[in-house]
Amino acid sequence: MRRRSFDLVSGPVERRIATGLAKIGLALKIHAWREAGARAVTPTQAQILSLVGNAPEGVTVGEVASRLGVTAPTASDAVEALVRKQLLRKGRSPRDARVRSITVTPQGRRVARRIGDWTDFLVPAVEALDPDEQAIFLRALVSMIRILQDRGEIPVSRICVTCRFFRPYVHKNPARPHHCAFVDAPFGDRLLRVDCSDHQPADAGTQRRRWEQFRTGRGEAQ
Repeated sequence: MRRRSFDLVSGPVERRIATGLAKIGLALKIHAWREAGARAVTPTQAQILSLVGNAPEGVTVGEVASRLGVTAPTASDAVEALVRKQLLRKGRSPRDARVRSITVTPQGRRVARRIGDWTDFLVPAVEALDPDEQAIFLRALVSMIRILQDRGEIPVSRICVTCRFFRPYVHKNPARPHHCAFVDAPFGDRLLRVDCSDHQPADAGTQRRRWEQFRTGRGEAQ
C-alpha cells in the first residue's frame, strides 16, 4: 500500500521530468533578461546578435525569424532596433545581390561575445554529473529536440540526427559507434552536436531511417 500510494503521489515520471525542465527554463529566462538587460538589449535582440555574429556572410530577416521561432515582424522590429544601436548593419547579400543581408558591426560583435556566455551558470551543474550521465543527458536532449522539431513546437536546430553527414551505429566500438561523414571520423554520444555550423539537412526519408537507427541502437553495420 505504501509503495502504491507513493507512486500515486509522485505522479507520472514524464510529468516530473517536464516540471524539472520548466524550472531550468525559468532560470534560463531570468538569466537571459539579467544579462541582456545589462547590455541594453532584450533577450530576443541578444539571440539575434549571437546568431548574426556566427554568420560571417550575414543572414536575412527571414532566416532570423526561422532560426529563433519568431514571426517575421518581430524579427524585423528587433533587427531595426539593433541597427539603430549600431550593433547590426544592413547590406546586400554576397550570395544574391537582390537580397538584403544583415551583418554584425565591430561594436555588435563585442556585445555578442559578452552576452554569449550567459548560459555559463549551468556549466557547473553539468560538470557535477559523471561522464556517463553527461552522455545520457546529451543524448536525451538531442532526442527531445528532434521530437519537438517534428511536432513544430520549437525552431529547427542543426542537430546531428537530422544531418546528411550523420551515420548512426556504423562502428562496432561502443564508445564511438557513430560516424560523421563531414570530418570522416567516428564519435560517441558525448560528441553529439545541438547547433553545428556544418549541418546540412538530410532528406525526409533519410532522416526517418537514421532516426530509427539512432533510437534503437541498430545501425547499418548491425
